[in-house]
Amino acid sequence: MTRLRDADATRARILEAAAEEFGALGIAGARVDRIAENADANKAMIYRYFGTKDELFDAVFTAHVVAFVERIHFDPTDLPGYATQLFDSYQDNPRTLRLTHWYQLERPDGVPLRAIVESHRVKLSAIADAQAAGTVPDHYSPVELLALVRGIAMAWDNLAPQLGSPTPVPTERRRTAVRDAVSRLVDVPKRRSDRT
Repeated sequence: MTRLRDADATRARILEAAAEEFGALGIAGARVDRIAENADANKAMIYRYFGTKDELFDAVFTAHVVAFVERIHFDPTDLPGYATQLFDSYQDNPRTLRLTHWYQLERPDGVPLRAIVESHRVKLSAIADAQAAGTVPDHYSPVELLALVRGIAMAWDNLAPQLGSPTPVPTERRRTAVRDAVSRLVDVPKRRSDRT
């Protein structure tokens, strides 16, 4: 039992060290020897537990996606609330956002990770069902709507430094802007005849 606990502890240290390394440097820039040193492990253990460096990244990113999905409640009829949760999570866990960017940059044509495919499948299906029920507007397809909502939630983290100001916009104001933008995105303007 002690060996099993030791192995689990070693895997956890490797995943933590790898998340830090990949978050900072991406897949190409990360070094397995540095990960091993920071995890107080050896390279042979990393290769035995996780396989290649790419497979280690997949394990790290999958763990972050699973934790992210468990933290964030998705309700297709409350996309402003979902976007706000995403925003808060990115503020609290910037490493997840960095790993996401590295995944998108370095794996644009790679085999999709199962956790990501399943997470998107569930969300897109829920949006489509809500659109069919008339509780979510259908002026965008489910893919377009999810992409736009996620893009708005990440907007402040993707802001070019040249657009920033010496005094950063307070977090609460950024959160409010995210919620407001998504609310406007899913709001279907009433026809002129309905307003009079």
